[in-house]
Amino acid sequence: MLSAKSLFQEILDNDESFRLFCSIAASGESQGGWENGRIAALVPPDERGLAPKIARHGADEDKHGRIFNALMRKRGLAPVAVPADTDYTMLLERRGIGLAHEKLRSERPLSVRDIVTYLAHSRVTEQRASEQMDLLRRHFADHPELGRAVRMISDDEDRHLAYCHEELLRFASAGHGRAIQGTLRACALAEIRVYRDVSLAVTAHMGRILGWPRTKAATLTAGVHAVYAYERAGGWRRMVSLRMPDRRDALGGPPAAAHEFA
Repeated sequence: MLSAKSLFQEILDNDESFRLFCSIAASGESQGGWENGRIAALVPPDERGLAPKIARHGADEDKHGRIFNALMRKRGLAPVAVPADTDYTMLLERRGIGLAHEKLRSERPLSVRDIVTYLAHSRVTEQRASEQMDLLRRHFADHPELGRAVRMISDDEDRHLAYCHEELLRFASAGHGRAIQGTLRACALAEIRVYRDVSLAVTAHMGRILGWPRTKAATLTAGVHAVYAYERAGGWRRMVSLRMPDRRDALGGPPAAAHEFA
């Protein structure tokens, strides 16, 4: 019987599939770390109080990249090149979601609208990350190889999501509500398409590595399309709602160290 746990266990048990999974994850997290670091450096003067939180967000993402690389090293594995069709962050950028890398590479301060765009993009993508890590946490929190990493990253993603909610609500109360809602909707509708495409690509790559029979690959592909149909029909709305989180000032302190993975 196919299940999320059995599928991931199959990926975990094979060195090549595990290496591809960790390489994709490490690349995306490292890219997010760079983006947040640049945004923190370019925050407009009126919002400089946000810079330490954005920098903390970036430091967490960098830490996650190191963790995935460390998991590979523990098995004596080296990262592999990430297939272009599985590069979630770059595919989102190509759809015009988030802040363009060209803007982040310049030295011109960002505008308040840019910060709103960044936060809206993060609110959507952190929803996905939080849900994915929660799934892994439910099944692998006590795993001897992955458990500690899964718990740490899951906690971080929950904090990132709480921070996005709180800061977006602050900007909404300052008069940016319409811009926030429009940006959230555009980001969510683009994200569910990119997530579908990346999921199909990852399924294809894993199927070739693990030798999945056609019936299994077809079932998994149908499942990806079913998730997209649900999200397109209205599931995307969970990514655009805003509520004050129980965990306030979630990124207000220094990042937790990950010495055990370094």
